[in-house]
Amino acid sequence: MEARKETSQLIRAIAESDWDQADRLLERLDQIGWGTGSQVISAAFALAVDRRFRGKDLQDIARFVADTRARYQDGSELPALAMEGIIRAVLGEAHLVDDIAPDVAFSAQIAILGTLLHDENMTEPQLDQFIERAERTAAEYT
Repeated sequence: MEARKETSQLIRAIAESDWDQADRLLERLDQIGWGTGSQVISAAFALAVDRRFRGKDLQDIARFVADTRARYQDGSELPALAMEGIIRAVLGEAHLVDDIAPDVAFSAQIAILGTLLHDENMTEPQLDQFIERAERTAAEYT
């Protein structure tokens, strides 16, 4: 139960671009164990990607990835092709993640999720609903 609370707080910190808090929560989750937390992050990622990119073309994804990499201090270290691949995997090209290391995919998910949620600029109630939906979605697959 503690991991679920921490994961919800992590999504909130990511949405608010509170990266110090996000780093603390990531460390805490590494210590206590993620439980189903990683599935909640993946569900939040998939929901946010689907909302932003459903029906968009590859150039939209490439521009978004370039913008996301430019926003982060160490963004040039984020692998552009892997980032594009995990976005496209959500949209139906699942094979594109076959050769992406799990730690690379997870880091890319966090960065992309941060950009997507920041750009949406959700109100508190909207963010609460988004987190609840991510938790429900993750529960369906665990």
